[in-house]
Amino acid sequence: MAHPTPPPLTAELLLKAYAMGVFPMAEGRDDPEVFWVDPKHRGIIPLDGFHLSRSLARTIRRAPYQVTLNRDFAGTVAACADRNETWINDTIFSLYEQLHRMGHAHSLELWDGDDLVGGVYGVTLGGAFFGESMFSRRRDASKIALAYMVTHLRGCGFALFDTQFLTPHLASLGAIEIPRVEYHKLLERALEIGADLTDRPLPKVHSVAQRSTQTS
Repeated sequence: MAHPTPPPLTAELLLKAYAMGVFPMAEGRDDPEVFWVDPKHRGIIPLDGFHLSRSLARTIRRAPYQVTLNRDFAGTVAACADRNETWINDTIFSLYEQLHRMGHAHSLELWDGDDLVGGVYGVTLGGAFFGESMFSRRRDASKIALAYMVTHLRGCGFALFDTQFLTPHLASLGAIEIPRVEYHKLLERALEIGADLTDRPLPKVHSVAQRSTQTS
């Protein structure tokens, strides 16, 4: 018996999937297939619970890098995919570039002169930020990028930072794991918020490095 042909994977379909709590992955960069993931347990970074260590705060205060928003989205995604194993294939790369042109995907970059040395990128929908990947070519660069992103999301009125999975690296920065049911409740509330990552400039160094409301 013939099976119905699945609808083509488009940027619009991708946004609908995110709104339902589902995200795409590929087995590897050379695998053309894309599958959907809806984990039983979901990783999130509470926007008021980012763990900023004293050493990381000192590094941020030294301001060793220039921090930008959406200066090189494609370069950031490419850097995130530049590893031995990646779930970012050509289809997913192309879809994220489309979402970026639509204003639904953003990158935060760290620069050492003209060198792109760290960053994070993700998808926005309402007051939800779906963090997709990050990379680091200098010590602590991805941690600094996350610190800036969390502070910026908070300042722009976002309510949810979805990390998809919980890794030891993310857990060290304050990420937690919650059940799927709880995640969907948070997502539903966040989608009702009209937040915009480009509403205001990136936060100043002192705003990112202050630890008065952070854990030690």
